Parts: sequence; structure tokens; C-alpha cells
Amino acid sequence: MNHHRSKADGARVLADLNALRAIGIYKTGVHRPTFSEPHLRSLDWLVNQLPQADLAGEIDGIGNVLGISAKSGSKLLAGSHLESQNFAGWLDGPLGVVYALEAARVINPDPAVKGAVEVASWCDEEGHFGHFLGSRSFAGDVTEQEIDAACDRTDNRPMRQALLAAGLSERPRITAERGRHIGYVEAHIEQGQTLESSGLGIGVVTSIVGIWQYRIIFTGEQNHAGTTRMKDRRDAGLAAARLCVAIDDRFPAAAGPRTVWTTGRITLDPGAPSIIPGRAEILFQVRDDNAAIVERLEALLREIASDTAAATNCSVEVECIRTGRPAMMNEKFQRAIEEAASDFADGKSIRMPSGAGHDAQVLATIMPAGMLFVPSIGGISHHWSENTDDADIVRGAEVFVEACRRLLSN
Repeated sequence: MNHHRSKADGARVLADLNALRAIGIYKTGVHRPTFSEPHLRSLDWLVNQLPQADLAGEIDGIGNVLGISAKSGSKLLAGSHLESQNFAGWLDGPLGVVYALEAARVINPDPAVKGAVEVASWCDEEGHFGHFLGSRSFAGDVTEQEIDAACDRTDNRPMRQALLAAGLSERPRITAERGRHIGYVEAHIEQGQTLESSGLGIGVVTSIVGIWQYRIIFTGEQNHAGTTRMKDRRDAGLAAARLCVAIDDRFPAAAGPRTVWTTGRITLDPGAPSIIPGRAEILFQVRDDNAAIVERLEALLREIASDTAAATNCSVEVECIRTGRPAMMNEKFQRAIEEAASDFADGKSIRMPSGAGHDAQVLATIMPAGMLFVPSIGGISHHWSENTDDADIVRGAEVFVEACRRLLSN
């Protein structure tokens, strides 16, 4: 290991993460939804840190922050997000932003490295207003019409109103200057138990799953729960329940080794105890990093839905409302993270797929990308009790900074 190289300052990384944790603190986590006052304060905090890393930047017209370097040579983009899910954890997002900032602080002033790390905080990775709006905007994949239509999923506030209140309405959105960056690298907590249960410090992400979402609507006949004979019923609620059970029976034989599926919401209409539901809406999700497997499962879903509708004398529509492209992480980036882990983590790394979505999958559509995971205590995330050991945070920062240095020095 080259000890003469300047490396990540673990105490500074922890201090930054704790400073962000204090903004919108909730129990041991944070409540920092997109465009809330605490989220905007966290963006200001980042803008104020950029000069220490020889970067300049401000909040753009969709709430992204991009710290730009004037140094000559290659540029590596690094970052994550600063907003949170509602009443959620303190590391999901901020860890990657602070690691990126630390890499920039260590590498950018170093004349031995012929290049610089640029830092990004992408807006709304958590999807309060839409899917990956910030990173997709940067990639040139968000129209003004999409922003016009976007509303906060919690209180239905239009995104235009939120941007206006935040003072961002008149600002342009920054889009990627093609060819500027050698690629994008992002650190994140694992949000699962693979690393912790194997006693490993670093996950080297190989792929990020695609997410496919479906809306399934059964239409039957709303009627009186007391006077309608069982044989005469067209019960949409029963159809929905049967569908869920049938999916669980029939999907395993057609799924891949890492496919997961979830029924996240069932809504019965009118939803009263003495009324047979005339309509049932189901939100159903499939995740895999192999699109061919999902195509097979979608065909099976449509078949099961038709069979269920026929058996319950209802009609059914199956609509795909979100298609997620899976993303492969770049081999060179995976190697750089692995080599850095052999320097700073006793080689305790493992290659693994990501079962959650991340901005890196959007950036991967326009440049090479890589991701590093650090352990999550108990695998808990999207909850205020989410946590990672300080020693794992510091080790992750050291590996991340070294991986960035290797990518810029190649």
C-alpha cells in the first residue's frame, strides 16, 4: 500500500455525515423529503462545502447540485442524493455525497493526480415526485411536461409549486456535457445483509436491478353483501386475493435466481364491509437484472390474471406503468474498487448485484459507472433505525477515495 499518498480523513467524513444528520433529524434518522425546508438546507450545506474541494457549483433548476472543477485533465463524476424517504435513515444518500466530497477534497488539490473529482447531489432519487428525476434530468431524459405533471406522492403538491417556493423556478437545469467525464462512481449503504453476514467490508456492485411496475384492475359487480347469493357474485376483491396467491404459486418456476416480486397495494372499491367490491386495483412490482426473465414473467402474469378473471366472472386489465432498465456496472470500475479494497479493507470485498435502484443506473446510460457498498447493520434501510458502524463508514471512505484516484490515474 502506498502510505505516502494522502488518504480520506475519517473524522472529517463522520463529522460531515453528522452535520447532515442534524438537518431534519427524526429519532436516530432524518425526515428530509424532496424540496422540504431541511432538504433545501442540506443542498445549501453542500454548495458551501464545494470551495474546500476546489469546486464551484449551485443548485440547478430541478434541485441538483453539481460541483465543477477548473483543473485540467480527466474528470470523474461522483455523488448520490441528500433527500430521504419519509421518516427514514441518515445514510441512504448522504453517505455517497460525503464520500464524493471527501474524494474531491483529497484528490483535487493533489498535483500528483492529473485530473479531478466532480461532485453531484441528484434530486429526488427517493421518488417523492417521480423516478430518478434529478439524474434523469442531467442525462437529458426529463421533459418540461413531465415536471408539469409531477406531484408529491405524500401531499399532492405540484412540483412546479415546490420549485417556485424553493426559488429554483428561474434556474436552468444542468445537463451532461457529453465526453467530459471518464465515468460516474457512487457509494451507498448496502440496504441488505450480505456484507454483514459474511464479515466483509466492501461490496463491489456488478449490476443494478431493473424495476417493472404493473397496475392490475379487476372489474366485477358492486352489490349488497347480505342479499347477493354466493353463486351470483362477481367479487373483484376475491379476484385480487386469488391473483396474489396464484402469482406466488406459479412465479417461482419461471423466475430467475434473484427475481423478487411484491404486491405493494390492493385497493378495493368502494371498500365498505357490507358491499361486495366491484373493482380492485393492485400495484405489483417485479425486479431483476435480466430483462428476458421479466418478459417471461409478464406473460405469465397476464395469463394468471385472465384465468383469475374467468374463474371469478370478472374482467381484468394489466397495465405496465413503469419499466426499469437494469444496468451493468463497468468492469474497469469494479476492478478499481476491488484493488482499493485490497489496499484499505484487507481485500474483504465481494462482487454483488444491487437489488435496489440507484442514480448510478441512470448515469450508466450515458457513461461508464460503478458502485461501492458498505455494510448495513441488520440490513435495515428506509427506516429511521438504519445504521452503519463508524469503522465501516471510515473504511468505505478510504476505499472510495483510493478507487477514485486509481480511476483518474489509469
